[in-house]
Amino acid sequence: MDTNSDTKTKLTSRRRVLAASAFGLAWTASGVPGATAVAVDRAPRTARMKLPAPTGPYGVGTVSLRLVDRRRADPWVGGRRRELMVDVRYPARSVDSHPRVPQMTKGEAAGFDRVNNFGDLPKGRIDWSGTETFAHLGAPPDRRGPRPVVLYSPGVGDPRTLGTTLTDELASHGYVVVAIDHTYDASAVEFPGGRVETTLLPQEFERAQKEGPEAVVALMRKTCAVRVADTRFVLDEVERAFATGRLERAPIGMFGQSAGGFAALQTMHDDGRIAAAANLDGVLAYVSDDHDEGELSSVARDGVDGPFLLMGMDGDDRTNVPSWRALWEHSDGWHRDLVLRGAQHATYTDATSLIPQIARQLGLPQETVTGLVGTVPAARAIAAQRAYVTAFFDRWLRGRTGGHFLDGPSSKYPEVRFV
Repeated sequence: MDTNSDTKTKLTSRRRVLAASAFGLAWTASGVPGATAVAVDRAPRTARMKLPAPTGPYGVGTVSLRLVDRRRADPWVGGRRRELMVDVRYPARSVDSHPRVPQMTKGEAAGFDRVNNFGDLPKGRIDWSGTETFAHLGAPPDRRGPRPVVLYSPGVGDPRTLGTTLTDELASHGYVVVAIDHTYDASAVEFPGGRVETTLLPQEFERAQKEGPEAVVALMRKTCAVRVADTRFVLDEVERAFATGRLERAPIGMFGQSAGGFAALQTMHDDGRIAAAANLDGVLAYVSDDHDEGELSSVARDGVDGPFLLMGMDGDDRTNVPSWRALWEHSDGWHRDLVLRGAQHATYTDATSLIPQIARQLGLPQETVTGLVGTVPAARAIAAQRAYVTAFFDRWLRGRTGGHFLDGPSSKYPEVRFV
């Protein structure tokens, strides 16, 4: 194999581990992503990380809720109703005396470390439960005026908390944000009382691989369908909150990373309650690589009428991702296709800020950082995502036109390329 082919194979393999294509369904037979061996310091050092503070004028409050869909059997396990955990972030009137919550509970952190969704990181050396968010438990909400609602769905295998930087950011700018854990898809979900349910997708993928390509595609279809059904159930709960006065009625949007971005656009296609959707590097077809031709989702085949935003890693845009091209060609209304130069797939998660910190503390090589989150500096990647995602929802859920950099390239964010 020539050098170029070998490099391409390694990059493709790494992107699959990171849930870039095939919905991230690429685990080894043991149920753990195929990790690349990394030489690390043998000292018993544990990495501890910080998240960037949100930039909005509001403090952020949060509550975690267990939701049970009593009309739907769980599609992954028998004998029980579908059960989810969600985090609700919201602008707070005051955060005084209300503690900041951790990014992951101990049970969720242990499950995330076991599955090791980042592949190249040493297990047992990272304090995933020690990272504090900027959301304050039970802080009283600021109820001045209606608050647009935004749903968030993470990538396959990821917990809802891996999008904390953006969910805290939106809440600090006045949004109510509902982050969804897709039980038995997410690495680990901890329910009240300490019960932890871990992902079943590694063994499901192993079974599908043995059965053949059609079974793998069927698993992709099921994974997406479950996520959309979960989201529509959460929308029902939001509607109930509107009806009871717990929330003042307001427009609803959705965004997500990878398969979460797929879920955002597919839900917008299937359910008119989603007024605007942003897809952060999520393929919209049942394929093993983003750039493959293959079976399109119905949202890619049909398009949507409402506004949507595509943000891709370096190398992903509608000119070379067939499902994005189909969506673009079949959609009416406002849409944008942006590329974050130097980004990798996981750049659109909290990995952007966490991975460089982990690498510094554990002495990991720079290629581990760039392989996971690319070459764009973390501060610039975070600033660009915050600016464009917030401006998108400001425009389409609030009717604000202040974010004119959505209309064309901006000298303030030269890392962002308009396609």
